Amino acid sequence: MRDFHLPGRSTVYASRAMAATSMPAATLAAIEALRAGGNALDAAITAAATLAVIEPQSTGIGGDCFCLYKKAGSPEVIALNGSGRAPAAATLDNYESRGIISLDPTSPHGVTIPGAVAAWETLLAAHGNRDLAAALAPAIHYAEAGFPVAPRVAFDWAIAADKLRKTGARALLPHGNPPTPGTIIHQPELARSLRAIATHGAKAFYEGEIASRMVAELRARGGLHTELDFAAGRTAATFVAPVERDFDGLTIWECPPNGSGLLALMLLGIIEGFGPAPDGPLGPIRLHRHIEAARLVYRDRDALLADPEHSEIPIQHLLSDDYLTSLRLLINDEQTLKNLPRAGETLLPAHRDTVYLCVVDPEGNACSFINSTYQSFGSGIIAPGTGIVLHNRGLGFSLTRGHPNVIAPGKRPMHTIIPGMATKNGHAIMPFGVMGGHYQPMGQSWLLTNWRHYGLDIQESLDLPRVFPYGGTVEVERGVPQTSIDGLIARGHRITQVTRPLGGGQAILIDPDRGLLIGGSDPRKDGCALGY
Repeated sequence: MRDFHLPGRSTVYASRAMAATSMPAATLAAIEALRAGGNALDAAITAAATLAVIEPQSTGIGGDCFCLYKKAGSPEVIALNGSGRAPAAATLDNYESRGIISLDPTSPHGVTIPGAVAAWETLLAAHGNRDLAAALAPAIHYAEAGFPVAPRVAFDWAIAADKLRKTGARALLPHGNPPTPGTIIHQPELARSLRAIATHGAKAFYEGEIASRMVAELRARGGLHTELDFAAGRTAATFVAPVERDFDGLTIWECPPNGSGLLALMLLGIIEGFGPAPDGPLGPIRLHRHIEAARLVYRDRDALLADPEHSEIPIQHLLSDDYLTSLRLLINDEQTLKNLPRAGETLLPAHRDTVYLCVVDPEGNACSFINSTYQSFGSGIIAPGTGIVLHNRGLGFSLTRGHPNVIAPGKRPMHTIIPGMATKNGHAIMPFGVMGGHYQPMGQSWLLTNWRHYGLDIQESLDLPRVFPYGGTVEVERGVPQTSIDGLIARGHRITQVTRPLGGGQAILIDPDRGLLIGGSDPRKDGCALGY
């Protein structure tokens, strides 16, 4: 139990249904969808669409999504890949002929065909109780009537202001400046786009006026996109077989590559072999082991992770006990690895922007859902007259010839966003996820080991200060004890104190023995968990 003398928040308990998102209004929208007869999937998409309006730096209808859905009474975990593909003209030869050897975050070449809207429609048609119009209704309301900017949203918006000025996204800079907390923001053009989608379905996004406006803006900036590319995006959402690995009596499920969920499973496999560290959840040994394990598995990501339709990925080998044991044996509790085994590609651009949410409905269906425009406000490119901010997921591609993740026509880039699901004996135990760009596999494994190895409750497991090895240093949040930082330095780690916290997260623990749902929502965001 937490110390009630100290700042913090309690876990949320309910007996019938629960939703947890990064914004209170989105959590409420999900709860209202459940009360109106929607299931967990309906509620999750309702929340995601709402967040696409009220948390615009993190997500939008111009982005991508992934979903894990566990139906009550079924042993199957349903996975959907809602990530978009590169345009047909996006060949490496084309980029090399233009002298492009890297992609600017605001470049039209970083924009793949957005996959979220197609994914929402596909999921609802297959497993929803309600239609797309019902799911979009709260989002349309907030776009038309306006919404007050939340503190964390304002914080991120201010950091992205120069980017938005660079791209000419004046609609996102009222009076030329980023909004402050409490500012009411209206998005009438986005509302019209959402209404068109609600009326005509995903076709209104991928074909016709909205698509032609997106294509025209991208091509005016030098992009290679065509209306045929967008039309093909309408059917791009794909149901896929999830990957899984056992951890501490549970089975942990992830979406397969091109997503990075594989890394979370690898990290859990390495850390489980150590067991709980002797110095507790924030001691230097625990931190060091997790950091070293992350350095090893992210090395594999950069070398191997790609679109499986274009490259063979040795998933079974990477998840095998033999391989993960071999990585564990490389980790020395007293010092950092000076030279990792051969690493892959150089690191991708840093970012911290995504939304993750989860819902459990009264029937026991559980949904784990993540939606993103990649970097803050994506590419910063708005298609005139649509209000749609286009993501920059193409930055996940490599431009190195011969690399498994090299850009190619119709190919999906390496993706960072990963929903998670824990089951036991075929029953859902916990939908969970941790936001934060490249941090996400580290964050998921941190959350799960906080809970299972160190006995923290779900809220405490989200609250615990975080570390992350990135770009040759270890990023450290302010709450990490100085004695632990000193212990990391003594082991050879270089430390960077971060100004922006590492990600966010939500989780809903299902306790079937007591008939309870126990939810947590990350204090690094503006959101909450609610249940009834």
